[in-house]
Amino acid sequence: MAYNCNILLAGFGGQGILFTGKLLAKCAMELEKEVTWMPSYGPEMRGGTANCSVIVSDERIGSPIVVEPDILMAMNLPSLDKFENSVVPGGTIIVDSSLISRKVERDDVNVVYIPATQMANENGLKGLANVIMAAKIVHTSAFIDYDKFKDVIRAMVPAKKAHLLEPNLKAADLGYNF
Repeated sequence: MAYNCNILLAGFGGQGILFTGKLLAKCAMELEKEVTWMPSYGPEMRGGTANCSVIVSDERIGSPIVVEPDILMAMNLPSLDKFENSVVPGGTIIVDSSLISRKVERDDVNVVYIPATQMANENGLKGLANVIMAAKIVHTSAFIDYDKFKDVIRAMVPAKKAHLLEPNLKAADLGYNF
């Protein structure tokens, strides 16, 4: 049976939603999967709404739009409110519980509560909650090997921002091992 995973990443602009999507898409490409990455953000950009669709498949992908995600990463309450009911039964919702106080209301999905923003702040990794959340997606999904994920992080941190490599890898370890 062919593998197919629809991922929806959602939060505020400035939380690294689009980068997280690129990171997951690049991982899938490295594994020679078919992949689409489609960003969507409000006109305010930073502080406005942002979401990103990533589809990973063994087969050609007909449309880049994720309507019924297998995995939802919600980094703020408006995103959880908006997309919770669109997740397929049996799917997974990963919630930044340091920014979202309410619980997922459905009982037909797997839920992971991870205080990613709090973890980032407490570990001197301000702004890297998205990498913590991405690593949790890697841990809960079947399509990405964790070592490959870290290799992609290494490749995506540009030389001019080399000082950010170790913090990104530390954030990945925190999220994966949570």
